[in-house]
Amino acid sequence: MADSPSLIATLIANPDRPTLDAGLLRRAGDALGIGTPRILAEGIAAEFETAGAPSDIERHLRAAIADAPVDIAVQPAGSRRKRLFLADMDSTMIGQECIDELADFVGLKPQVSAITERAMRGEIAFEPALRERVALLKGLSTGIVEGIIRERITLTPGGRELVATMKRDGAHTCLVSGGFTLFTGPIAAMIGFDENRANVLLTEGDELVGHVAEPILGREAKLATLIELRDTLGLRPEDVLAVGDGANDLAMLGEAAPGVAFRAKPAVAAAAHIRIDHADLTALLYLQGYRRDEFAA
Repeated sequence: MADSPSLIATLIANPDRPTLDAGLLRRAGDALGIGTPRILAEGIAAEFETAGAPSDIERHLRAAIADAPVDIAVQPAGSRRKRLFLADMDSTMIGQECIDELADFVGLKPQVSAITERAMRGEIAFEPALRERVALLKGLSTGIVEGIIRERITLTPGGRELVATMKRDGAHTCLVSGGFTLFTGPIAAMIGFDENRANVLLTEGDELVGHVAEPILGREAKLATLIELRDTLGLRPEDVLAVGDGANDLAMLGEAAPGVAFRAKPAVAAAAHIRIDHADLTALLYLQGYRRDEFAA
């Protein structure tokens, strides 16, 4: 082990595919010149204390594990347990894009999904793209939302454990979405978030009018939410964890320490502090040094 370890290198596999066996961990340790790692979950997560340039450490580890489906994160050893957690909703805390599911009810899912994909990749600006998609939903009944949540929305594995564990240990949690309050309210409650923030779809009676309330909650509003909550709670930048997958999450992820790109679009994964491509959301607990037996039920 290095004489003055200042970094933590965490290796994380998906719980459904526990590939961190003794051989892989031995190769990883050899690559770093380190012996036995700290095991966080057998076959799933382990960490090494080390020192050096983070990019060099990650490069050595990736060469050692070859093409194994394992995520690697290198971060400072201090201030790992976070006190504020902000999360994107669509394709992060849930497996779907809610606006695409709404569009499916009017036979426009392919068109809307194509716009969503371009916006999330950062190829077009988020705000006009949202207005364009919402306009296509004019006349849709708000009553279908309950059915969509019940029948089509799936929670990303590990999300409930992540939020419950952080809340148990005193963190404030916020679901912050470029989607809609019709969805974030119920979904935040299902997962256990302290609060949620999102856009408001304008209605007449029980029908959508094809407009969203201004100003739209997008990239800059997500960043502003992080800063507001951090300042209100009297926290330091290193006390904040954020996760997302799309281009409108980039400013929020850049301000957090760390910002985690979760199964993200390429540009987002390249820009974030840490990327998680294989593991589920419990990876964000392992990043904080939690062992599996420390998770909240």
